[in-house]
Amino acid sequence: MKRILIVEDDALIAKIYRNKCQVEGFAAEIAGDGEQAIQALKSSRPDLVMLDLQLPRVNGVEVLKFIRTQPATQTLPVIVLTNAYLSGLVAEAWEAGATRCLTKANFTPSQVMEVVRSAMGNPERTAPPVAAPVPTPVPAPASATGDTAFWEKGMDFSFQDEVRAAFLRRLPQFLASLRGWLQACVKSERVADRLPHLQQLCRKIHSLSDNAAVAGLNRIAQIASALEALLKELAEKPANIHSSSLHTVARAVDLLGTLFEQAGRQEPESLPQAMILVVDDEVLSRRAVCAALQRAHLRPVSSGNPDVALALLAENRFDLIFLDVMMPGLGGFEMCEKLRTLPANRTTPVVFVTSLSDFESRARSRLSGGSDYIAKPFLLIDLAVRALTYVYRDQGAKGPVDSNGTRHAEEDGHNAGISVTQRTGSRPDEFGDPTKRVPPLQGQP
Repeated sequence: MKRILIVEDDALIAKIYRNKCQVEGFAAEIAGDGEQAIQALKSSRPDLVMLDLQLPRVNGVEVLKFIRTQPATQTLPVIVLTNAYLSGLVAEAWEAGATRCLTKANFTPSQVMEVVRSAMGNPERTAPPVAAPVPTPVPAPASATGDTAFWEKGMDFSFQDEVRAAFLRRLPQFLASLRGWLQACVKSERVADRLPHLQQLCRKIHSLSDNAAVAGLNRIAQIASALEALLKELAEKPANIHSSSLHTVARAVDLLGTLFEQAGRQEPESLPQAMILVVDDEVLSRRAVCAALQRAHLRPVSSGNPDVALALLAENRFDLIFLDVMMPGLGGFEMCEKLRTLPANRTTPVVFVTSLSDFESRARSRLSGGSDYIAKPFLLIDLAVRALTYVYRDQGAKGPVDSNGTRHAEEDGHNAGISVTQRTGSRPDEFGDPTKRVPPLQGQP
């Protein structure tokens, strides 16, 4: 019988994959962190490793490097399961020798098993033995008390309703925990005091992202994945921890609370694709904003000409607008005042992205009808999280709507004449693909 080592620190997620492996006819063992994984690999060689990258003590990339430096495991198939937003970590995993990299939010356990079979040369499915070896027990978190009986079943994706029900029962406690860590972080005056709280919040969000993905709660999984990436970057680069970034985190946590209340509803298999207008005469800045939005699976329509942008706004409804302030001719504040007179976008959120940060500029952004303000330079993931919070808040967890049910806006520049409808789901090279230098994460649009 083929043996799989599952390296995952979230006990419930690890059990789901362990039980799925057993149902599919594989023996499965669990390592709860990177050090346990290395010790398990030293004692015996599995036939495949399923590896999370975000692990305590020793991260997944280091585990992968260990695997590739040992003669006995140099050719061992390693399937990486991770967050789509952690592109830097994913690039390191590819370079370290990952066999496949899958985004957790876009692959069900059944689909993961298809990849596992392919990586092992499509071994035939065999029935699990009557007395299968019992893997080392992994205690369930205290918050999962009462739900552990379900997780001990031979879990198949057909039980997703039960997975969702078990997950929903934990959400109130989860939200209280998130708000507690966030409050402790905000109250800390020194960056050094904030870091431990930020790291704990990041671990909580990491667990939330994984559990929501398996439960089929796509919106929660997407917001949590983006927020996890932001928190990780803030923890690694404390200089970026300031009132603006903490404000982004707080708004995302508030949105998660709203989505928790809506989590009992049936969600569509695919997430709604919001359409966002980016107006900035600086090409590099415009591309940076568009790249951040694409990382969040949002569709940017860009223009460096305010007059062209106003023409688009007169005929099409957008879900969100990013405006530069200092532009030749019509400035951002003046443009915002004009677009507020257009019926289609009278209430569309407008976020100013500018190098101006004085009080007068911030006040004028509000007076002109702006909704928010981001100062350059900005973190791409910060902007992505902020965009997602606006889109999901204003969509009310529903898909984007316009008067005709379709959109036919056109972009200027290199995409002139190409309608948004034609470009649905595309990732134009103009904005750059952050995974282009390495094989892309599978499961990303």
